[in-house]
Amino acid sequence: MALITGGALAAAVSRAGGLGIVGGGYAGTVGGEPDLEAELRIAKSEKFGVGFITWALSQAPAMLTRALKYSPFCVFLSFGDPGPFADEIREAGALLVCQVQCMADIEPALRAGAAAIVVQGSEAGGHGASRSTFPFLPEAADYLKPHSPETLLLAAGGIADGRGLAAALVLGADGVVVGTRFWASAEALTKKAHTDKAIAANGDATVRTKALDALRGVGWPRQYSFRFLQNKLSNEWVNREEQAFQAFGSLAQRYAQARADDDLDTVAVVCGEAIGIIHERPSAESIVRSMVEQAENILRNGVERWVRS
Repeated sequence: MALITGGALAAAVSRAGGLGIVGGGYAGTVGGEPDLEAELRIAKSEKFGVGFITWALSQAPAMLTRALKYSPFCVFLSFGDPGPFADEIREAGALLVCQVQCMADIEPALRAGAAAIVVQGSEAGGHGASRSTFPFLPEAADYLKPHSPETLLLAAGGIADGRGLAAALVLGADGVVVGTRFWASAEALTKKAHTDKAIAANGDATVRTKALDALRGVGWPRQYSFRFLQNKLSNEWVNREEQAFQAFGSLAQRYAQARADDDLDTVAVVCGEAIGIIHERPSAESIVRSMVEQAENILRNGVERWVRS
């Protein structure tokens, strides 16, 4: 999660038994990102990974080289062809994790040597495409079984508690990638005003659109849209995507000022549909432990009911 997942959050998740991923985001190609190397130094106290938006990393490939000097366990790439970076990642001793948004993305990830595939559904906060998590997941599982059974399969999008974890495991996942739930954690870099607004809302309050990226002048490929909480700006533009592309970058200065002023009528509060089941901002450790405990109880009790029947 660009601008959100720093070293403290990644380390906390790993200490609790997960694998924390430091958000390398746009690889320094947009303003306002944290100092990635400073965050990696914090994360190094635990096993950690680092993630990048692939198309942005292609504009600043030296950032990958710098990140690999901190010996991440894995590099998480999403939104673009991972192939050009695969050799450098492998030679540095890190595993490649590739997030995909459609079935057509899986084969290029396998050719690049991905140790894990993350299928991301459109329920996720931030950027994504159009597939829904739970139909996408078993289809990907069925594909990997004959083509690359050794590749781990992870699910992302709409998973924020043990119910989602249990459902993903039943549908063929080896694990899950969790965004919004950790976006609203004590260790995240998320501003309090953002989490306060989100926690007071529900999943109906999110919107997915391409208009905001166009208006703020960030060159996302057209196949990806952006989910965040509705606000005054999104209400003005959500059904005017083509007009927004024609006005590309016209609100860049206004958006930057709004970010500085924390003007949430303009700035995106980036969260997914799962925000509707999030009501507080606890520690990352408590999130990991409660998710696992709830999933274990669901799966155990489900099996017991099935055996008794």
